[in-house]
Amino acid sequence: MDFLIATHNKKKREELHRILSPLGINVFLDFEKGIELSDVEETGETFTENAFLKARSGCKESGLPCIADDSGLVVDALDGRPGVYSARYMGEDTPYPEKMAHLVKELEGVEDEKRTARFISVAAVVFPDGREYAVSGACEGKIGYEPKGENGFGFDPIFMVGERSFAELSAEEKDAISHRGNSLRALKKKLEEIL
Repeated sequence: MDFLIATHNKKKREELHRILSPLGINVFLDFEKGIELSDVEETGETFTENAFLKARSGCKESGLPCIADDSGLVVDALDGRPGVYSARYMGEDTPYPEKMAHLVKELEGVEDEKRTARFISVAAVVFPDGREYAVSGACEGKIGYEPKGENGFGFDPIFMVGERSFAELSAEEKDAISHRGNSLRALKKKLEEIL
């Protein structure tokens, strides 16, 4: 069964392929099916709303079941910011080293035990027959005092799990505990139930 993924991120495609191919699900990016999905404005107030906006649009435009995810960093001392605005924190065109430096500065003077944060990921799937499902995953951690590590992307270098940042973990180590890994495993379980 063919599924479309509402993303241009080839790494997400590889991750979904690894997780879903044992179910007989083939995942494709839009150009691999000869289509070009519209960019969807993420106007939702929650990760779930944004994931459904992208999945519904992709399903409608392609006629295929479509998977989309929305994720972000939730920092307790910042009342949940940047949250659903993680990618747009300080503006979409602001490089992540600047975003990280600003976020760390916002936490200046915040004690270590109050620097708690989590990455959250919601994966939504929409079928052409109207069925819709969403699952979520999270990974608890803390915001570090400076970027560490060369792997990963986004806020990974300042998100600490234990003594290491996400950017210091191998892809396999990160997949095993990450918010996206957790939500995609939940998605696999949901698809096993319904297919």
